[in-house]
Amino acid sequence: MSDITDQALDFTSSHDVPVPYMQRLRDYYLALGYGNPYRWAQYSQVPFTPLKRALRESRVALVTTAAPYKEGAGDQGPGAAYNAAAKFYQVYAASIDEDRFLGISHLGYHRGYTTAEDINSFFPLPALRQAANEERIGEVSPRYYGTPTNRSQATTIEQDCADLLRLLREDEVDVAVLVPN
Repeated sequence: MSDITDQALDFTSSHDVPVPYMQRLRDYYLALGYGNPYRWAQYSQVPFTPLKRALRESRVALVTTAAPYKEGAGDQGPGAAYNAAAKFYQVYAASIDEDRFLGISHLGYHRGYTTAEDINSFFPLPALRQAANEERIGEVSPRYYGTPTNRSQATTIEQDCADLLRLLREDEVDVAVLVPN
């Protein structure tokens, strides 16, 4: 029998557990009147596709779920309350050279823990540029891409993924960095 205790192992208190958000979302969907709880996409097999060239020779794109500014949709800035009116419903692409507003007010996140004032926390384009400057990647794609978060797996798979793939192929992207918000 070992003399190792929870304290010696630096374990947290037994009541200090992660928020069971997945179960909470399942329960929430049932409370909204859906006939079944929300089901996350969870594949038993995920294909691995090796890179065709080294990362330092690859064109890398940034894909975000951040939303462009939507005229007339209310407060969308950092720290804004949840704003469903700011949602977007189609994949978009924009030049990495444009200085364009991107926000996350359309997403449900705990605003007590972040203000979303630092765009780099949800849209790390400067870090991607730095990786290119340091020759860790070949180059940054000329556009970044946005994809909606509207919780329909069918729409995501059948429409949004197809639209995003078309844009990535147009720009001859080798690698996409996905930044869900």
